[in-house]
This record gives sequence, C-alpha cells and structure tokens, in this order.
Amino acid sequence: MKFATKAVHAGYDYHGHQRALMPPIYQTSAFAHDEVGEQLDFAYSRTGTPTRAVLEANLAALEGAAHGLAFASGMAAVDAVLRATLQPGDEVIAVADLYGGAYRVLTKVMAAQGITVTFADLTDAANLAPLIGSNTKLLWLESPTNPLLNLVDISALSAVAHQHGVKVAVDSTFATPYLQNPLQLGADIVVHSATKYLGGHSDVLLGLVAVSDSELYKAIKFIQNAAGAVPGPQDCFLTLRGIKTLALRMERHCDNAEKVAAFLQTHPAIEQVFFPGLLAHPGHELAKRQMRRFGGIVTVYLKDNSRAAASRIAGKLQLFMLAESLGGVESLVNHSYTMSHGGMPPEQKAALGIRDGQLRLSIGIEDIDDILADLAQALAD
Repeated sequence: MKFATKAVHAGYDYHGHQRALMPPIYQTSAFAHDEVGEQLDFAYSRTGTPTRAVLEANLAALEGAAHGLAFASGMAAVDAVLRATLQPGDEVIAVADLYGGAYRVLTKVMAAQGITVTFADLTDAANLAPLIGSNTKLLWLESPTNPLLNLVDISALSAVAHQHGVKVAVDSTFATPYLQNPLQLGADIVVHSATKYLGGHSDVLLGLVAVSDSELYKAIKFIQNAAGAVPGPQDCFLTLRGIKTLALRMERHCDNAEKVAAFLQTHPAIEQVFFPGLLAHPGHELAKRQMRRFGGIVTVYLKDNSRAAASRIAGKLQLFMLAESLGGVESLVNHSYTMSHGGMPPEQKAALGIRDGQLRLSIGIEDIDDILADLAQALAD
C-alpha cells in the first residue's frame, strides 16, 4: 500500500465502529465494564480511546513503525520522549539550531532535573563521536532544522550513536512522513508536531511519536498514561482528517516553495535564501538523498538586518499572516527572533545566525501567482 492510500485508510477498520465510514469521535471519559475485573481494550480515556488508537496506528503505518503514540501537543511529545529515555546524570546531545521550544525544555526543564545538555553542530557527522561520553544516552536531531533549514545526515549520525549505545530521536515536523522517514534511516524515535503539516489546517494542537522498539514504546507509553498529556478525541479526529490529504497538500506546498525560493533568490531586498531545494544550499545533495522533496518552508535574511524592516514587510503582506505556527494550508510569516525562538538567549541566537532581519515563510497552498504577487508588493520600496 502506497503512502497516499495509507494516509486515507491505515489504522481504521469500519467493522469495529458500527460501520462508520469515518473514525467516530468517542466523546467519553470512560467505558463501562460488564463485571468486576473485566479486561477491556479501552477503560479510561487518559489511557486510550478508539479515536486516538486509529490516529496512532495511522501514524505508525506512515512512518513504517510498529507503534504510534499521540500527545496533547508537540512539546508534550518531546517531553515524554526525554522523560522516557533520560535519568538524572544522563546526557543528551542535541543539534544546536533546534526549535526554541525544544531548547527551552532541554535547558530549563531537563537540566533542572539533573540532565546534562550538549548542543553541537552536527551538519558534519564526524563531529558527533568525540562528544559522546559514558553518560550520553540520547541524540536529539532536527532535519531540516528550525528556522535556518540546515540538514543533518540521519543515517550517518544514527550509525555513530548506535556504536556507542546511544538512542536517536528525530523531530521530523518540517519534513512530515511524506518527505522523510527517520526510522527507515536508522533513528529509534520520530517526533512530530501534528499541529503543523499533519493536521494541516491550523485548527488543532497535537503531538505524535513513532517507534518500532517495543521497550522504547512501553517506556514512552508509560509516561503518556502516567502524566496524562493526551489529546482529546476531537483533536485526534481533526488530525486524522488532515492526514487524509497530506500527500496532496505536501506536493502543493513543495511546488509553491520551490517557486518562492527561486523568486526571492534574485530579489534586491533579500540577502540570502535558506531552502534545501536550492543548489547553493549546503545540504542540497543530502536533501536529495534523505528527503523525497524539499519541503514548504523558506527562510530569508533581509538586506536591512533590522527588526523594523522585518516588521514593515510582515505588516505589508496580505496573504501571509504573521503567526507563531507553520504548515497550514494558508501562508504564514514568522519572525523567528521574537516568536519561535524568542525564549533563546540573544547570544545563542547570534551564534546560530538567527537575526532580527530574518523571516521564516511557511508557504501555503494558495495559487502561486497570488503568493508571488504578495511577496513582491511587500518587498517593494
């Protein structure tokens, strides 16, 4: 069964749901027992619901995994993975230019619990081995990274990590399962903020995790149930509905992003364009090997490297709305310095190349002529 078919059908058997064509929303907090001690597939909705089970099975199929787990948000999924794999005294090595929310949970939450965090430039896989010590237990990757769209070689880094007994987790939100499957590249865990492309309509908050190792699954499942950061059935339903069109939407996102990147590359108001589909991108060849296409995010440095310039252009845009998120059908613009990475210290942002005069564009599925016209008018003097 190919991807687009899995997206529509995987994880759902209508025979078990009164032959409902679509997975029903089980809006209940508990399920009735017929007798004391009866073992039910579903008993209490924090532990599981039929709606959530369909979503978790669907994700597992899309990622080629044995198991899927759903959480109340992408950050709840990140937190559960970290708690399931790390103990006080352990170390996690993380790619340096990662999402600001992940940076915050690593430096403020995990570090306060005795976890050592090391951030590293892993665009060269050779940088990893010298960093691994006896307490290193987890390698945390993003590819492409947020917001500068750097790529890391998941296969090469996973091989090095596994030689030292280190587990590998990959936040693959920007790529989605349609463009990249980290488990098939050697990773142990893949995490998605389904709030983004998987849901796809900017109307749901949800996180997903996929694993194949049964012990890892049990550990993360324990955190999911014990801590209870789980999504409600309505959010699971909306995410399932969004996933059904993921293949179609991602093709349009990618088509439009390629045209936007080409347009901006020659625009006099733009200093630099970050997009893996460009030949000049340092990760272009890796993206061709590791991804099926190049994604729907384009980040730019403005020649006027000021917050005022970024604010002026964002304010002039008509189709692009200024918002924290990405991956919806609508085009969005994000000022990473104050929004997605607002909680990162200024010196860290400077070291990573996150500037005030920078904008991250989430390219929607609108007509490309309208998108380009909007960018042209906003960038005009």
